[in-house]
Amino acid sequence: MKESARPLRIAIFSDSALPILNGVSVSIDQLMRQLRAEGHSVHLFTSGTYNYSEADPNIHRFWAVETPFAKGYPFSTPPFYPMLREFRKHRFDLVHTHTPFTVGMVGLRWAESHNLPVVSTYHTHYDKYSHYVPLIPRAYTRYKIAKHTNFYYNSVDHVITPSDASFRWLKRHSVHTPTTVIPTGIPVPPMLDGALCRAKLNAPVDQKVLLYVGRVAIEKNIGRLLEACAKLFPTDPRLTLWVVGDGPAKERFMAQARDLEIGDRVKFWGAVPRSDLDPFYAAADLFTFPSVTETQGLVVVEAMSHGLPAVVIHGGGASHSVKEGINGLVVQNTTDQFADAIRQVIEESSLYDSMCIEAAQTAKEYSVPEMVRKVIGVYHSVLGEEPVVPEEVRVL
Repeated sequence: MKESARPLRIAIFSDSALPILNGVSVSIDQLMRQLRAEGHSVHLFTSGTYNYSEADPNIHRFWAVETPFAKGYPFSTPPFYPMLREFRKHRFDLVHTHTPFTVGMVGLRWAESHNLPVVSTYHTHYDKYSHYVPLIPRAYTRYKIAKHTNFYYNSVDHVITPSDASFRWLKRHSVHTPTTVIPTGIPVPPMLDGALCRAKLNAPVDQKVLLYVGRVAIEKNIGRLLEACAKLFPTDPRLTLWVVGDGPAKERFMAQARDLEIGDRVKFWGAVPRSDLDPFYAAADLFTFPSVTETQGLVVVEAMSHGLPAVVIHGGGASHSVKEGINGLVVQNTTDQFADAIRQVIEESSLYDSMCIEAAQTAKEYSVPEMVRKVIGVYHSVLGEEPVVPEEVRVL
């Protein structure tokens, strides 16, 4: 595809961005870095974060508050218009939103009022998070989320989504906007010595480390992983589980580990800065991901970039990068199947070794430059400058 000669001016809107650590914020960070590396100007409009000193002059933060229902996730609040002058000053070519809610709506309305095209990335199955809305029946909340999702993504010019699973979700919810599936790219990880990383993290040489990285929340299905470990640990004294991340259900899952009598072999590391995650991947033996709510499950690809096979539960897009029996295993959401799959990969040394090689190869398919090449193609399309490559576009 021929690249546009002129640099683009892009305004990104998202309720979530670094230093908040999740798949959306990581994806936005990679997108911004590569777009800038290719000569485009990118401004990010996002929620403010308490006690955080912003170093990037092109990141603009709205006033935000933290609610007791979503600890660690600031919620942007009106008025938003004081930032409108900043938005107008830069004469953007297009707006790219990454959430359909508060900040995403601001981006949509400002784009409409300035006759700018809007691209929006659908990152999350939002209806799976209805339990965070208190005092309202979940069925009603899911219904309202589905209605708003339909309204929002039918209001933009083009939708980007990271997996076939999320593409199908949009289709089921009657979103008719042209949609492109573009998996999120990951940077090439540093070459780390696994033995040294294990030593620094106090993991014995003969220990087998199962690793989970992500938000510690109910919708991540970590309870299923703990139940699987409760079946596995009595049969293999080498096994241990590391849970890297923080979230509102941490105390709940710690209590579950105690109740299952595996607390001495499960370590909850808490929040780890993104820049410090690589040693955890390098030190681990197997990546285990029980979540069924992901649109892609970026951490699965990150783990594979360090040569880690993955055992994931079917559902959502987390299994998108897993080639069954090649670089990992995909199982149904049952304790027995999850435990059996983990045992199979850990115990069959020839299978494990081949999966490690294939995992590293798979991760190379998810490069950041390739992701951004496709995103820029979408930008050109909505600007009417050149079409997206036909095989990369799927119209709902």
